[in-house]
Amino acid sequence: MGISLFFYTFGGAFMKNAIIDKHLKNGVQIIDPQNTYIDEDVEIEEGVILHPGTILSGKCYISKDAVIGPYTQMSDSIIGSKTVVRHSILESAKVGAECQVGPFAYLRAGTVAGDKCRIGNFVEIKNSIIGDGSKAAHLTYIGDAEVGEKVNFGCGVVTVNYDGVNKHRTEVGDGAFVGSNVNLVAPVSVGDRAYVAAGSTITKDVPTEALAISRVRDQTIKEGWASK
Repeated sequence: MGISLFFYTFGGAFMKNAIIDKHLKNGVQIIDPQNTYIDEDVEIEEGVILHPGTILSGKCYISKDAVIGPYTQMSDSIIGSKTVVRHSILESAKVGAECQVGPFAYLRAGTVAGDKCRIGNFVEIKNSIIGDGSKAAHLTYIGDAEVGEKVNFGCGVVTVNYDGVNKHRTEVGDGAFVGSNVNLVAPVSVGDRAYVAAGSTITKDVPTEALAISRVRDQTIKEGWASK
């Protein structure tokens, strides 16, 4: 090992350990310091637990009693108190208090989630506001959207925000229920307390407290089609 590489490696390790020690003294619980990486600009409040494989870069701020990891990467993001983030990636995102994120969620730039939200496995959010108490439990894409409070997204919901040239916004009102495998083709809005039936592709605004259904009316069966 050359002299310059030696000092670079030693200096990096020294800085890493110094940052880890600072947070430990401030009441942060770091389960495996050797497998936890924290940039010098990261701020962490007392009572936070960092599990192995956590990488915190940029200007992150993690509030009291949050739990991060295992295997979570965060950059320039803010996490509220008592929020749990597991096996996920967050980039320039803001998550409120008492939320559940992950496993395997991806919160991209411009994501702002309120308090007590549930952002589950294989959910991707980009440039969207998610109101307090709203849930997207699994396999959902929310992009360029404004989602109200206590909204429920079923499995496989997609906000279809890109037409090949421009991005368009989706609005979902408070208390709305969006069923599984629904496409919300933006620009479109779903009113407060409205319901969207599973399997629907929505291209027109849904009024408050309405039920929207958009499916093929009858199922067609063609016997022997595959063999022909």
